Amino acid sequence: MKKIAFFDAKPYDREWFDQENTQYDIRYLETRLTPTTVQLAAGSDAVVAFVSDTLNAEVIDKLYELGIRVIAMRCAGYSNVDFKEAYGKMNVVRVPAYSPYAVAEHAMGLLLSVNRKLHRAYNRTRDFNFSIVGLTGVDLHGKTVGVIGTGKIGRVFIDICKGFGMRVLAYDAYPTKDTSIEYVALDDLFTQSDVISLHCPLNEQTKHILNAEAFAKMKKGVFIVNTSRGALIDTEALLEALNSGKVRGAGLDVYEEEADLFYEDNSGNIMKDDLLALLVSRPNVLLTSHQAFLTEEALQNIAKTTLQNLDEFFSGKNLTNEVCYQCELGKVVENCRKNRKERCF
Repeated sequence: MKKIAFFDAKPYDREWFDQENTQYDIRYLETRLTPTTVQLAAGSDAVVAFVSDTLNAEVIDKLYELGIRVIAMRCAGYSNVDFKEAYGKMNVVRVPAYSPYAVAEHAMGLLLSVNRKLHRAYNRTRDFNFSIVGLTGVDLHGKTVGVIGTGKIGRVFIDICKGFGMRVLAYDAYPTKDTSIEYVALDDLFTQSDVISLHCPLNEQTKHILNAEAFAKMKKGVFIVNTSRGALIDTEALLEALNSGKVRGAGLDVYEEEADLFYEDNSGNIMKDDLLALLVSRPNVLLTSHQAFLTEEALQNIAKTTLQNLDEFFSGKNLTNEVCYQCELGKVVENCRKNRKERCF
């Protein structure tokens, strides 16, 4: 029976992986994978990791020394993996889609809550304060939403927005063909949108895609929603836009410096991240801790796909969900081995 070192394990992970697992000896580790904890993987045949784990060159080299040849990411994102270091040493697989509905629905939930100030109303009524002064929102019907990124999640979010009677504009570096989506230049999206929602991956081209220059082009009173990656937004620029009133409200499920904070209880600690403390203090900001994926359906799909990825690796089959150095570079590689239904190396 192959042994799996499962890092940063939470109760909901164990529940669904135990339900789906039939052939692996999974050792659940509550600690995150870091250069300090990597030795805990000794004796394992594979590592299951998450977006909050550290998979830099030091960790990858140590895993390789320990005889581990596969990293199974139980998430879609992989910006925390040093693919250049991993290439030729160990295969990296991921879960490309677990539930686009979960993330898109959470994005709309954030927008509705920030617009209608549901989080503030909830806190008031718990204190038997039934005043509605200061809780005024706007109709979403008839407003224009700009969607950046039209992958599976972005397209589901677009459908939801259309259900609300919103006009949808979209931007994507690689637009979807044969679709009714109205694509526009990024600057046009900034200037015309009443709501901007991010659904694109994080890379060199998209890092801080919402920066001070971008906010300056937007309408006064725009809503910002981000359920993708924190570093898509320049946090300092967002705070300035919130302070000036350029941004009416922000619904965020991610934060660019979340790695050492999210998924842990820090309520008893002094918050040393001043930018995060300022964000949370704003009454027109609703921040959730990267939980947009957290539905029963998504958790089951994550467990199933991760275990299927491991099945493929250990049986010598083609790796359906492999990601490698060339994939990470975003290049169109001539004679890519994937086109021949082969592993990346």
